[in-house]
Amino acid sequence: MGTADLHVHTALGDGMAEIPELLSYVEEETDLSAIAITEHDDLRAALATREAWARGSYRFEVILGEEVTTLEGHLLALFVEEPVPSLQRLAPTLAAVHRQGGLCIIPHPMSWLTRSIGRRTIERILRDGGEGVSFDGIDVAGGGPAGRVGQAKAQRLNRERYHLAEVGGSDAHFLLALGTAYTVFDGTSADELRQAILAGKTSAFSGRYPSWRQLGLGQVVRQQWRGLRATPRQMGWLPTIRSFFWRVKP
Repeated sequence: MGTADLHVHTALGDGMAEIPELLSYVEEETDLSAIAITEHDDLRAALATREAWARGSYRFEVILGEEVTTLEGHLLALFVEEPVPSLQRLAPTLAAVHRQGGLCIIPHPMSWLTRSIGRRTIERILRDGGEGVSFDGIDVAGGGPAGRVGQAKAQRLNRERYHLAEVGGSDAHFLLALGTAYTVFDGTSADELRQAILAGKTSAFSGRYPSWRQLGLGQVVRQQWRGLRATPRQMGWLPTIRSFFWRVKP
């Protein structure tokens, strides 16, 4: 069985770990088979991580990803090779990811602590979505506080109604958080993970997230400031602010 953390940030975005130390930590301190680098509205961090990974000798694989800000909330685009436009409606964003063979995952669903896709939106897409306008998985084992807010509700609704592949990702912005939530799948490679998600044959688990004391209060404060600037840094302050007013009801 393989394990994968599908939601990881780096210092090139709003994470606190530089790429070399992140790769070393995954290799030496975890048993993960794969990680997905999913920076806010930017694919360059994932590309840089894969390039650094290719120059080394690691037992795990790196998946290219992007945490795309849509008007309805954040969406994880995995297995993408081209940037996905941000601050667009969710339906065309889903279609854009699928056109390049990527997978669409709902991160921290129904969470009020961050920009999240809500129940009404999920059910609208499941009901009305056309070709390519669909979800491939839902995060039911989030690592951070934002992910855990709606976790039980998302898991219950998914098992009762949605029947999407269940995945886990730590949403790690700190090294100590890496692997605190993860996806389990048959196999060990990134391609086997992708096929397992498409087949709906994954499971999700979450462990103990590090405390503020373990992370360091100063580090947490600095990360929160970096997080506030993540999307504006890529998209500009004015479009980002406007997106809050244009945001579709979740």
